[in-house]
Amino acid sequence: MSDTSARFRQATPGARARISGLLEAWDKQVFDSVATRHWPGAGPVLPRLSQAANHGLLWFGAAAGIAAVGHGPRSRRAAVRGIASLGLASAAINTVGKRAVRRRRPLLDAVPAIRQLKRQPFTTSFPSGHAASAAAFATGVALESKGWGAVVIPVAAAVALSRVYTGVHHPSDVLVGAALGVGAAYAIRGVVPTRDQLPLPGRPYTEAPALPGGEDLVVVVNRASGTSETALLVRDALPFAEVVECEPGDVEDELEKAAGRCRALGVVGGDGTINRAAVAAARHGLPLAVFPGGTLNHFAYDLGVEDVHATVRALAEGDAVRVDLGRFTPGPEGPGSVGHFVNTFSLGVYPELVRVREHWSPRIGGWPAGVLAAVKVLRAEHQLHATFDGRRRSLWLLFAGNGMYQRMGPTPGRRRDLADGLLDVRIVHGGRFPSLRLLAAAAAGPLSRSPVHAAERMRRLRITDVAPGTMLAFDGEVAPAPGELTVDKDVEALTVYRPKAVF
Repeated sequence: MSDTSARFRQATPGARARISGLLEAWDKQVFDSVATRHWPGAGPVLPRLSQAANHGLLWFGAAAGIAAVGHGPRSRRAAVRGIASLGLASAAINTVGKRAVRRRRPLLDAVPAIRQLKRQPFTTSFPSGHAASAAAFATGVALESKGWGAVVIPVAAAVALSRVYTGVHHPSDVLVGAALGVGAAYAIRGVVPTRDQLPLPGRPYTEAPALPGGEDLVVVVNRASGTSETALLVRDALPFAEVVECEPGDVEDELEKAAGRCRALGVVGGDGTINRAAVAAARHGLPLAVFPGGTLNHFAYDLGVEDVHATVRALAEGDAVRVDLGRFTPGPEGPGSVGHFVNTFSLGVYPELVRVREHWSPRIGGWPAGVLAAVKVLRAEHQLHATFDGRRRSLWLLFAGNGMYQRMGPTPGRRRDLADGLLDVRIVHGGRFPSLRLLAAAAAGPLSRSPVHAAERMRRLRITDVAPGTMLAFDGEVAPAPGELTVDKDVEALTVYRPKAVF
């Protein structure tokens, strides 16, 4: 047995040498074939394309284009995933790959001078960083969006080919680099799943009136939400629907009027507008058709409805789900009234942040106003004082979500079940350094406890002894908080159109 092992050990270096020789012969044969072959139209294109991909500039530009040209979050997710995959592949190639195998670049004798790059790379040849970056970006994009993947993959393949065409890489350098790039994209997906890996959002499934073409559907459009393009898409996709455009102050009245003459109520707008539509639809026992048209569209996206066409498909088939409505009593209209929320309810710094943001956004824009509001609020010393869970507390933030928020890898997640009967309650305790406390609470996520913050599932929340002048926020709206209030849920109170297959 020992003699056999010894003979095997002695034969192994020779076998490795033969395999290496075969690979080198194959490399040279393919390299020479590419170098000597005439490629119509490739001469002015491939060298420039190869140079454009230096330092990932081509792919950063492509990501910006995908995010800008593509409509909806799917395109933005594809762009971000592509760049993240590229980043991981580049880090792996430059820190490990290039240093592990120090292979010389190919000889350029067989490569026509017109094809050669003006500036030759000075790093080692194995593996190809350009091929790795191209494959990583294209795979990352395709995993999130097949449509954009079909656009990017041919470009990535051309970049990989260009590295052999211009003579700067052996074919095996390119193949191994591309394999590493694909692996990087799948590694990113293992940490942060794509949408098609996650279970369909929303439950339980129910049926609603099938309204092909939008027949017997009235859609109310909030003009202030920047939704003109969405409204045009709705008109084109649903020629039989009645579309009513109105100013923000008239939205509630128009929803009430529409509810009296339709079989289903539609809405185009952001979360605040959808809140009003949801309340009207639940009160009249009507199914709701949501067309995301606001800035954030949390409710629609958590439901799995990311564009107009998803809702159109659901209307045609009569597919819908039942969802919960969060509620707080008394509501913003005083004793005896009930307030509702489809996303979140909060007390503390967030209502003040919303107020400051809304004050400045018409002057400087939404995102700058949000940053300004965050800085101003976190520098202030306005803590919330109230009795919660039987104890008088000082809080920076009390948050109640309509349904439990889940995580997708290390990033904050969304709600996967909008009819779970639960409130996602999070508290940031009062004290020094509010910004650090809020960041710690955000990083910890759901179902955690510490001296700084707490998070837990609840079905009902009772808050008393709220200090006068305290503000509350619900779905981006702000109102004065009463001295005592109860937060709970109206379980499965609303039917919302959503296609069975949303991906």
